[in-house]
Amino acid sequence: MKWLRGPKMAILWTVLRVWLGVQWLKAGLPKIGTFDAEGFLHGAIAKAEGAHPAVQGWYAGFLENVALPNVGLINILIPWGEVLVGIALILGLATMPALLAGAFMNLNFLLAGTVSTNPVLYTAAILLIAAGTAATFYGLDRFAVRYIKEKMDERKMKRTGGNGQKTMDGGHAAAH
Repeated sequence: MKWLRGPKMAILWTVLRVWLGVQWLKAGLPKIGTFDAEGFLHGAIAKAEGAHPAVQGWYAGFLENVALPNVGLINILIPWGEVLVGIALILGLATMPALLAGAFMNLNFLLAGTVSTNPVLYTAAILLIAAGTAATFYGLDRFAVRYIKEKMDERKMKRTGGNGQKTMDGGHAAAH
């Protein structure tokens, strides 16, 4: 399984990551300013009825009692969430949080009884999460993580005075 995370496979993971990002961007951009989830939510709640419901009762309860009363917020979060996930995946920046957010949205769409492309997008996200850092090798995460680590190390050095011991005077270790 180690070969799945190697640099050669990183090319494949990058192609999949960018493709997934484009799918999210294409889904979200047309919705900005025009999206209204109210009809979708009512439809999902209705799918919880009958002998073989497409939506589980517990999830329909969540939609009815939490999502529907907050549809205005959802109308903002869904399109912008899709766009931000798409941009992050295309750039390879904050890739893991974007993959988790995208998978979470896909899971909720599936639980609401919408199949469409959600299983494919969900599976792609899970594969990329499993690929780990190989999915981020060709992306901005590679540089952002290095930068953040350097800044954290600098702050640690200031706090400890460079000798690994905490100081009382704002970062300067006392001379012995």
